[in-house]
Amino acid sequence: MKKKKISKIEKMLEIPEEVYSNTPKIIITGFDQMIIENFKSILEYEEFYIRISTYIGIININGYNLNLETMTNDDLKVTGKIDSFDIERISDE
Repeated sequence: MKKKKISKIEKMLEIPEEVYSNTPKIIITGFDQMIIENFKSILEYEEFYIRISTYIGIININGYNLNLETMTNDDLKVTGKIDSFDIERISDE
């Protein structure tokens, strides 16, 4: 995956990388809420397991009573009792 070069304006304005790239941003609030920005698609969705594809890998979320509460083209909000999550890296071959 190629990285986009940062322009002087972006550097001066200190724009976060997730704004001008496809790098996902994950915000976790306790064990009950997770917001994922810059995702590609939802691969699997069950009450106890959610798999989300991003531009750098796959996010696996485990728990119970999991819901996709809010979704837009760019971000989604997962609620429920989150036990664990992990990220499967896409190899840079």
